[in-house]
Formats: sequence, C-alpha cells, structure tokens
Amino acid sequence: MNEFKQLLDSITEGIKDKKGKGIRIVDLTKVDDTICKYLVICEGNSPSQISAIYDSVREAARKGAGQKPVSVDGLRNCLWIAMDYVDVVVHIFLPETREFYDVDNLWEDADYTDIPDID
Repeated sequence: MNEFKQLLDSITEGIKDKKGKGIRIVDLTKVDDTICKYLVICEGNSPSQISAIYDSVREAARKGAGQKPVSVDGLRNCLWIAMDYVDVVVHIFLPETREFYDVDNLWEDADYTDIPDID
C-alpha cells in the first residue's frame, strides 16, 4: 500500500467519520487487467448517509492526500456512489445494492483488508 497509503487512509477516515460500515480495501496490484490498483468499498444505511459519506471522503482525500476524484457517478439517487481517484476507486453502497452487485468478491486473486466497524 506504500504510495497509496495516505490516500487509502484518508478515504477510510472519511468513511469512518460518517459511520460508514463494512469497509473493505481490495488490493488489485497483483491482478492483471484491472482498471485500478485498489478498491475501497463501504456502505451507509440511507441515501442521505451515502451522500454524507461521499462528502466526507471527498474532503478527507483533499485535505489528507491532496487528491480530488477525476469522476464521480451516482450522486443523483445515492444508492451507489463511485468515486474515481484513478488508481483508487471508492464504492459507497446501500446494503441491498452492495449485496446485489457483489463487487466485493469479483476478484478471487485479490488481497482483502476488512476495517472493523466503529459502533
């Protein structure tokens, strides 16, 4: 996680600040033909919490790692927001949307790091 550690840590803190749950970092650096090097996946309980997590991640990444997303999708309905930081893509889901798309388990060769929930 070396060169990406600061961005990943900032993103994770942004998620935790708004009580996002089920945080998983997927390390794709050893997997061929992926669109990024890391995925950060989490969930919120409502569209308003998803939106708050998005705002928090955006601010934390800007302040903590000096990075802004190059693109964002899903802000209209806030069921699933994807934030593209080029080598790191953040997915913020509602629980049922996360379960349906199962992005967590698309790469069996990836390394997974689960961050404990803060209660």
